[in-house]
Amino acid sequence: MMIGFYDYTVVLTYISLAVSVFGMTQAIEGRFRTAIACLAISGLCDMFDGKIARTKKDRTYDEKLFGVQIDSLCDVICFGAFPVILCYVLGVKGVIGEVAIAYYSVCSVIRLGFFNVLETSRQVQEDNANKFYYGLPITSITIILPLIFLFNFILAENIFKWILVGTLFCVGTLFITNFRLKKPSNKQLCFWVILVACSVAMILFFSKYPITHTIEHEEPLIEKILD
Repeated sequence: MMIGFYDYTVVLTYISLAVSVFGMTQAIEGRFRTAIACLAISGLCDMFDGKIARTKKDRTYDEKLFGVQIDSLCDVICFGAFPVILCYVLGVKGVIGEVAIAYYSVCSVIRLGFFNVLETSRQVQEDNANKFYYGLPITSITIILPLIFLFNFILAENIFKWILVGTLFCVGTLFITNFRLKKPSNKQLCFWVILVACSVAMILFFSKYPITHTIEHEEPLIEKILD
């Protein structure tokens, strides 16, 4: 008696969304290490949701399209909104910082909108998975941001926040750049999962940001520099 389609093919997508929403609350509370871990877990869920969905061979056309739309709508929150909130509370503020946040957000929406058009058209013609990405996939931020976060071990806070600004500009541009990127094999996926897991472990155990870091009285260094 409810609208929508309810089966196991979208469970991981919903888990990814729930973890990201929780991660955003942790970022706002200043628990940056927890937020980074949530971002990585959300990306891990998204990595396998398509593979799980394709195991159901009797999906109707509407079910397939519902999966495509749900995946992209959740991705807007998980890998569009969540990373910029995390970067903002880490100090990406001021004129240039907020331009970077806006730019990344717009590029992520363009990327997902283009994916929806492409994937909807492809579903009409074929049922197997696409072998290429067009532009950098938005889920790549779940690999890039934890690796970038490791710079906080060796860089001063003001420099680290400039690195975050540059990351938002660069990654956003790659979202909308017209190039083909072959999808990774299972071995390559394992490599990236292990790499991100090691990065998150280092962040959780050794980052200078405490788990209960308070941001209410922090001075936003980028805002100070840019203003």
